[in-house]
Amino acid sequence: MNIKSQKDFFSGLMFTVVGVAFAWGATTYTVGNGARMGPGYFPLMLGIVMAIIGMIITFTSLVTETPDGDKIGKWAWKQVVFILGANFAFGVLLGGLPSLGIPAMGLIVAIYALTIISSLAGHEFNLKAVLILATVLAIGSYFAFIWALKLQIQVWPTFITG
Repeated sequence: MNIKSQKDFFSGLMFTVVGVAFAWGATTYTVGNGARMGPGYFPLMLGIVMAIIGMIITFTSLVTETPDGDKIGKWAWKQVVFILGANFAFGVLLGGLPSLGIPAMGLIVAIYALTIISSLAGHEFNLKAVLILATVLAIGSYFAFIWALKLQIQVWPTFITG
């Protein structure tokens, strides 16, 4: 059987592998059942659904004709670096890195850093639009996580709040 769409084949394969890994990893937690879900129930179901979707995509890549075979292009390294770096910076700024002496900067600073760094992955950068987006995300996150869900997350850096 020939691969008729390389992009779909490898993305379907990736979804299948990640879904199986999540489902397998979820079995180490108490799964429970539909009426009494344990901590492993949602990751297990999500992994199963992801694996099924991946298998469907992989199957269609083998049977559906595409012009020129939908070849895989070159990797977008700039985007990969900025998106992964933004997530890393968010985690470090939100929780700090005590082993290296980096204090937690809080939710608001972490969201601004995440938004600004990840926006650098695009083809155009508009600082005003990025700052507006970061402000909307910060306000929305504050209301969702701190005010509505009452999560105990540091909001501001310690040198501001004391």
